[in-house]
Amino acid sequence: MQQTIKADTGWRIWWQLTRPHTLTAAFAPVFLGTMIALTYEAIHFPLFIAMLVASVFIQMATNMFNEYYDFKRGLDTEKSVGIGGAIVRNGVKPKTVLNLAFLLYGVSILIGIYICMETSWGLALVGLVSMLIGYLYTGGPYPIAYTPFGELVSGVVMGMLLILIAFYIQTGTVTTEAILLSIPSMLLVAAIMMANNIRDLEGDKKSGRKTLAILAGRSQAITILFMFFIVSYLWIVGLIIFDHLTPWALLVLLSIPKPIIAISVFKKYLQPLEVAPAMKETAITNTLFGLLLGIGILIGHLL
Repeated sequence: MQQTIKADTGWRIWWQLTRPHTLTAAFAPVFLGTMIALTYEAIHFPLFIAMLVASVFIQMATNMFNEYYDFKRGLDTEKSVGIGGAIVRNGVKPKTVLNLAFLLYGVSILIGIYICMETSWGLALVGLVSMLIGYLYTGGPYPIAYTPFGELVSGVVMGMLLILIAFYIQTGTVTTEAILLSIPSMLLVAAIMMANNIRDLEGDKKSGRKTLAILAGRSQAITILFMFFIVSYLWIVGLIIFDHLTPWALLVLLSIPKPIIAISVFKKYLQPLEVAPAMKETAITNTLFGLLLGIGILIGHLL
């Protein structure tokens, strides 16, 4: 039986516009980067909060740019799955969505100025480049999201780079250990994008996109997603074996049921609405993995 997607009402319109299931991709890396920094020196909590808020706002803005430009290109309809739906289902003016995105960017810049004042103005360039990439992910003449490089770019920026910035603003440096510990986060953020592209594969084909999922084919795309998960967990085991982490980092294994569910759903179902839960489980994997690893690092440091 054909399932329908109901329009949101009230505050839910604006909440769904932020695409809340993606916001964990901004929170988890900042938390993890800060916990890694804690093993070096005491945490500056105002900087941690500022970094967290700015990262979440930038992710929200990126999602709104996505909503706006996909609508302008005719890619979103009332039946589209996985979108905020503010424009096509809830009647929000496209210009309002775009203005909200730029407003969030503006607030993030103000927060970024505070962070730079407390740390280094060199971060200003890194922040501006990250924001530009967020805009170009679906904006501009050649959107990154429509190419095979979406997973790579989102993984590097929203996974690895966020950890390293969060670590840097606390310690004033970037270490090999911090880079090594950012690899799983990079892979799991890429996994969120891959899960999204597997779900939207048929619709993306019709719209002319050339995502990695389309080029690889559905079966191989699921295999790539599986490898993102496997390598992330094995990477932590390897770091423990080579004494970069304490065994407390094995807390990440508690999150394993989530990627198992995600892969199972993708293998069992085909329709976008049916596989939507796999997208949710992938996002939860990213959050749990980052939180559990951060907690494991904290416990190992305190003990």
